[in-house]
Amino acid sequence: MPDLSDVIIVNNVTMRFNMPKEKVDSIKEYLIKFLKRQLKFEEFVALNNVSLTIKKGEVIGFVGLNGSGKSTLLKIISGILKPSEGTAISIGSISPLIELGAGFDMDLTARENIFLNGSVLGYSKHTMEQKYDEIIEFSELQEFQDVAIKNYSSGMIARLGFSIATITRPEILIVDEILSVGDFLFQRKSEKRIQEMMNGGTTVLIVSHSIDQIERLCDRVVWLDKGKIKATGNTSEICEMYKNTTR
Repeated sequence: MPDLSDVIIVNNVTMRFNMPKEKVDSIKEYLIKFLKRQLKFEEFVALNNVSLTIKKGEVIGFVGLNGSGKSTLLKIISGILKPSEGTAISIGSISPLIELGAGFDMDLTARENIFLNGSVLGYSKHTMEQKYDEIIEFSELQEFQDVAIKNYSSGMIARLGFSIATITRPEILIVDEILSVGDFLFQRKSEKRIQEMMNGGTTVLIVSHSIDQIERLCDRVVWLDKGKIKATGNTSEICEMYKNTTR
């Protein structure tokens, strides 16, 4: 029987993807070969029988080399992906800061995208009107709010996405490599906002290539390697083990 303080329960999760074995140079070529059944695939196991429980209010860091399964696991926990096997249960509202700005319309202005993205996240027009000035101020886009975001840099788009996604305090916050967006001052400001959420009891899951950031923010660390949990435990202990293997 699960502990009542558990808010995320990952049980024997495996995730498989079918990857094309041959190089395809265009979507047209891919479709032609697919329709003619000329494509050959090989199975890639991104996660292999992963189990994990996270308690309310914990701040968990995920470390591992590229391709270790970190982002895939967070997408499964947030409900973006369905696992091939196993289950992932999350109890409470989730705000996944994954691929910021993925839901934006590049031909619309920041002002228009704030209301569009807010509706996608389930916020009412009234709520977005109340939060609008706060979003623009935090993202530092006052002079560009009526400019189509196709003219924005990737950092500006990420700042806007982060500002929208963090206007309310979710019960579970999932952060995947987005604390590196923008300049140093904006990174510090973003980290401070997440720290405020953590202090308010929000459960936080963080993927970051910055070990310093993981050590600064997290209570516990999960080390993923080739789709499996290699180690989990105290932040300083696991981070030191991880750093010793990547030096």
